[in-house]
Amino acid sequence: MYVIVVGAGQIGSQVIDLLTSAGNDVVVLEADPAVADETARRYDCLVRTADATVKENLIEAGADEADAVIATTEADATNMMVLMLGQDLEIPSLVSVVQNPEHKSLFRRIGANVLENPQQLIAEYLVRAVQRPSVQDFMSLEGDAEIFEITVTADAPIAELTIEDADAAGLLGEDVVVVAIERPDEVVTPRGATVVHEGDLVTVFSREGATERVVEEFTGEAPT
Repeated sequence: MYVIVVGAGQIGSQVIDLLTSAGNDVVVLEADPAVADETARRYDCLVRTADATVKENLIEAGADEADAVIATTEADATNMMVLMLGQDLEIPSLVSVVQNPEHKSLFRRIGANVLENPQQLIAEYLVRAVQRPSVQDFMSLEGDAEIFEITVTADAPIAELTIEDADAAGLLGEDVVVVAIERPDEVVTPRGATVVHEGDLVTVFSREGATERVVEEFTGEAPT
């Protein structure tokens, strides 16, 4: 792929590292001369000291050949302007970090793929690890919905029930769905007759999130 990366800070540098390590053609636009010089020394890619919100700079970076532009600066306004220019220049894939979650809808209106502020996501993950230690991984969706992984314990109300029986008992319902079950020797796509066993690592979609009620169904204990 031919990718234009805007910004070579903490996030941008990791993106550049991954892209160049995978053999992609990368052009970096970085407004800070010192950061641009350091990036040029560290990575096998073309680095330009330039303001990516200026259309001519994106054109000079090869926008007509680019498969994607990834905006990684700390300013949503800058990232938005870059993607709008990228859209105008018909770059196929528009990707950006979004610092303020309230701005996500603005980015999506122009067809961008977005990632919320990674620092905020890390903070949320650490807090969840304290509040809900049984939840091993999670992904926040729109509203309060979440997808998370949790290990079923012997005391869990759902343990040794089929998905169908758990639903009939009111443990699941429309708002909680068992998406996958991972066992030491297999990954199971759950069906109505699938039995949930103690020790299963279960991937769960919950419209209300990993609440105490939902977590308790898979562990038998309310989280701390």
